[in-house]
Amino acid sequence: MPNNLALGKETLWSRRQLLKLGLCGTGVTGVAALWHMANAKRKSIVKVPPLEIAAPEGVAQPMKMLRNFDYGTLKKENGRTIREFTLTAGTSVLQLNSAVSYNIWDLNGHIPGPTLRVKQGERVRILFLNKAGHSHSLHFHGIHSSDMDGIRPVSNGSATIYEFDAEPYGVHLYHCHIEPVTRHIAKGLYGMFIIDPPTPRPPADEIALVMAGYDINDDSHNEYYAFNGLPHFYMDNPIRIYKDQLVRLYVLNIIEYDPAVTFHLHANFFDVYRTGMTLTPSEKTDVITMGVAERHILEFAFRYPGKYMFHPHQDAIAEHGCMGVFEVMNA
Repeated sequence: MPNNLALGKETLWSRRQLLKLGLCGTGVTGVAALWHMANAKRKSIVKVPPLEIAAPEGVAQPMKMLRNFDYGTLKKENGRTIREFTLTAGTSVLQLNSAVSYNIWDLNGHIPGPTLRVKQGERVRILFLNKAGHSHSLHFHGIHSSDMDGIRPVSNGSATIYEFDAEPYGVHLYHCHIEPVTRHIAKGLYGMFIIDPPTPRPPADEIALVMAGYDINDDSHNEYYAFNGLPHFYMDNPIRIYKDQLVRLYVLNIIEYDPAVTFHLHANFFDVYRTGMTLTPSEKTDVITMGVAERHILEFAFRYPGKYMFHPHQDAIAEHGCMGVFEVMNA
């Protein structure tokens, strides 16, 4: 079927049409808008340690991604509020270390893509532009109609709109769904999608961690692994948190080619909220197994200052880049 035909409401648009739509939306209230402002005010009692290193330049920015949630732009249309995001697929070169670079597909110039954040029941609109040289799409985990499922190819130079009500609350994800799906995901077209519950969770230092792998020689085996884009980054640049303060990790495993990985935290235990779809923890543990695309909320607080490692308990995966350190500080 030609790529320029529409499937139901999942309409393909030219760049000119899409920009026109974006400019013609009425009632723009700003990126964070009222809910974001209220959310920020609610979390104002949470203390976040200052950064002492400059964020690295380039397609991967692990330190910035830790606490950078994209709340989109609010618009009013026909009496209803729309939370709108723009995601553009492109191509980039990722410098994995001083000797190895890797060609990837990116979203908004980054890997992973932005961590999108909405509230359950909100109307969500995603404007997707494909400038990555191949056909791509965006499939969102959650509940929506079949014509918004993101399985239809969007050809290079084209665009489409995904629109649906955000449900259910939890930690979800989005990714390209064009065959071979594994390759399209592994090359960088993925991101976290958080739907907050109607009743906010307790205040916490909220951190996003996305686990991914890199198959640099196309042998269906990962040579490098990473949290938030760059191998070993959080070993060299520990994540600073405060002692006795609740930390809420949003953890996503998007490592392709490995059937499952674990996540282990040193010298502590965490409460597990499976898929983030509950306000009551299901268990307390210090290691959890996650299949591909599995994600959870993990909550904990450290009693003692110091440096504590986190990593998969598969040594080969950890040693090849998927390893980091929390530096616990006195407030």
